[in-house]
Amino acid sequence: MPVPHDITAETELWDTYAESAFEDDMEPVFHWTQYAGHGPGVELLGEPTSVLEIGCGTGRALVSLAQSGIAARGIDLSPVMVKKTSERWADTGAEFVCGEVLDVLRHDTRTYDAVYSIFGAAWFTDPSRLFPLVRQRLAPGGVFVFSQPPAIPGAYGPQGMYKGGFAGKAMFTYRYSYKAAVWERHLIRAGFTRTEARVIDAPLAGHIGTLLVRAAVD
Repeated sequence: MPVPHDITAETELWDTYAESAFEDDMEPVFHWTQYAGHGPGVELLGEPTSVLEIGCGTGRALVSLAQSGIAARGIDLSPVMVKKTSERWADTGAEFVCGEVLDVLRHDTRTYDAVYSIFGAAWFTDPSRLFPLVRQRLAPGGVFVFSQPPAIPGAYGPQGMYKGGFAGKAMFTYRYSYKAAVWERHLIRAGFTRTEARVIDAPLAGHIGTLLVRAAVD
């Protein structure tokens, strides 16, 4: 049963996040995991000429692709974050769009060689609604790649998440967690033909790994 996302409330949450997460002196960088220099890199996207990042956050990953000559577009729900990224990265060629990802994808007429999410919208959006829209926006031969923390054993499906711990104003959203095989089934149902979901171990034993999912279309 779908959970009742309140987009107005979630926008406030991500605006609050933007105020603390964005740093004016940050530099472009691309990595899939939460550990700098760990795991695979941009090669998972193939050799795209155009990319779309869903839930682009601070824009660091998107800008690193734009600087290599790729047409790079990103979507983020937070007006505060999009204002910051548009100003900070104005001369890089990256394009930042403010909007709810499902709504933007429904009305987008472009196609992309790659769509990706790094701890972004693929983690916070119902895959049964998101994945078919991503599939529609991919050019033939395109890929969809996303990363996020793996599911906690026994805790699957939509999971409530408060912002900033358990004190202060009650701001919350939902993230989606499944076993790797379930992610693959969601993708196949959405029309993807080649899928792989795996967990990359953390660099230190016993630390939180990274779920990495890649799917392609013929």
